[in-house]
Amino acid sequence: MATHKMCVILGLVALAHAAYSAAQHRTYLRLTEQDFSMLPHDIFLQCIFGLLLTCYGVVNVAGNFKEIKASAEQDTKTWEMLSNRQGFNIFHHRGKALFNET
Repeated sequence: MATHKMCVILGLVALAHAAYSAAQHRTYLRLTEQDFSMLPHDIFLQCIFGLLLTCYGVVNVAGNFKEIKASAEQDTKTWEMLSNRQGFNIFHHRGKALFNET
């Protein structure tokens, strides 16, 4: 678990360094009055490496994923109970007063 957290931290540091390097490269191009065509390969590779390292760490820090089951609450019910809609049973209603046996 600690190694995955270190992957996240190192990946974020690599991404921050790549962003800083890209900003420095852009400033250098402005000072030398050159046109911006693309980033140097080392900055681009550092950005990709940081992104992949961060993604790997984040996925593994989350832990083991559990299966999502739509029928999870029906696993404990019997076959006879599945057709019975217990949420709609009302036992305190006015019909009790109409059919009072007293």
